[in-house]
Amino acid sequence: MARMDCRLCVAQTNPTLGDLRANLEDHLQRIDAAVGTADLILFPELSLTGYFLKDQVEELALTTDDPRLRPLLERSKRISIAFGFVERSREGRLYNALGFLEDGRFLGVHRKVHLVSYGLFDEGRDFAPGEQFRVIESRHGRFGPLVCEDMWHMPSAYSHFLADADAILVSSASPARGVDEPGPGLASQRTWNILLSATALLYRTWVAFSSRVGWEDGIGFGGGSRVLDPYANTRAALEGLEAGTLSARIDSATLRRARSELPLRRDEKPAILAAELARHVPLLEVLKGEAALQHEG
Repeated sequence: MARMDCRLCVAQTNPTLGDLRANLEDHLQRIDAAVGTADLILFPELSLTGYFLKDQVEELALTTDDPRLRPLLERSKRISIAFGFVERSREGRLYNALGFLEDGRFLGVHRKVHLVSYGLFDEGRDFAPGEQFRVIESRHGRFGPLVCEDMWHMPSAYSHFLADADAILVSSASPARGVDEPGPGLASQRTWNILLSATALLYRTWVAFSSRVGWEDGIGFGGGSRVLDPYANTRAALEGLEAGTLSARIDSATLRRARSELPLRRDEKPAILAAELARHVPLLEVLKGEAALQHEG
C-alpha cells in the first residue's frame, strides 16, 4: 500500500442540461477555489453536460484530446480532477465516463459499466457500456473510480478491493426518492448511505461520493455527497439539496490500521470465486473450451 495523505474536495453540483460552456465555467470556479486547500476534487456523474441528454448526447461528446478540455488539463497541473463527461472513443463509441486528470494529462478514464435501463432510464440507448474496472495510479494514492449504478453491482467495488485501491471514488446522478417516507431525509439518501457504509466496511477502504442536485425533466436529484473512512464513519457530508463542496483528508495511516485490525484482503480467496463463476457463467465455459481446442491444435 502506497503512502497516501490526500486533501479531498467533493463537489455537489447542479449542471445546466446540455450547456457545456456554463458547466465548464462552474467546474473552473470550483477548481480554482479548491487549489491550495485540496489535492483532488471529485465531481458528479456527467457533471459537464447534465444527465437526461437524449438527442444531445452526440453533439456534447468529447474525445480526450478535445481542445475544450484544455482549461481542465491546465488546472490539473495544480490539483487532480475527477469529472463526469460524455466520452467519444477513437472508434466513435459514446460512453458515460469519469475522467481523471493529473499533471496536465489524463491518468485514466472509467467508462460506466452498468448502464441503467429500467424505470425512467434508458442509458443503453445512448451509451456503450464500459468493460473493465481499473485502479488509477495517482501521486495521491490508488483510486478506484465508479459511476453511480456501478456501485450496486458486486464486481465493481470488489474489483478495486482485489487491486488494493486506497479509496473508491463514486460519481453519481441519482434521483431523489422517498420524500414522504418516515425518517429523516430522503429514503434514497438513506439507501445510498447504507451502500456506501457497507462498501467502506467490507472492503476496508475510504469511499468518496459525489452526487448531483437540481432538476431535469421533472426529476430531482438527491445529493447527499459524503466521505467515509475504512470504518464506515462519515468524515464529511452535505445533507441538503443545494450545490456546495465538502472537504476531508484521507490518509494511509487510518487505512493501514483498519486493514491490520481486520485483514479481509489478505484472507480473501478470489480463486474460489473464479471457480464458482466458471460453474455458473456459460461464457467462461465456452472460453475454456476454445482455449483447450487452440491448445490441442
